[in-house]
Amino acid sequence: MTAFDRVKSLCDEQKISVVELEEKLGFGRNSLYGWKKKTPNGANLVKVAEFFNVSVDYLLGRTDSKHYYELTDKDEKDIQKELTKMIEGINNKNGYAAFDGQTLDDLDEEDRELLIASMENTLRIAKKLAKQKYTPKKYRN
Repeated sequence: MTAFDRVKSLCDEQKISVVELEEKLGFGRNSLYGWKKKTPNGANLVKVAEFFNVSVDYLLGRTDSKHYYELTDKDEKDIQKELTKMIEGINNKNGYAAFDGQTLDDLDEEDRELLIASMENTLRIAKKLAKQKYTPKKYRN
């Protein structure tokens, strides 16, 4: 997939044409279409990446992750480990005081599933926010 193909798919997601993008960024007519056959220059590549809030590496095809803060397989494993610790803490009567001595087994099935899903989503959001906030700038694009 060329840089142009990636830009075209991003334009389709945003429901704008490539020509509209060129106008918004101040590029010459059909300049992005030239990306089909040649490597784009750095300045224009950065402008397009910033417009769509994606990494330059994504546009160049070096990665399939649009954003540097997307969760990796390692991040998912870490989330599952932390979730397991939290569940064990709840099931330990001395663990979390928020449940007034109850364990997950004391909750009905629907409440238990909702609580676990909520904790997992919270961990996932916290991990993304931490990556956005604490990833050094030199690793962001």
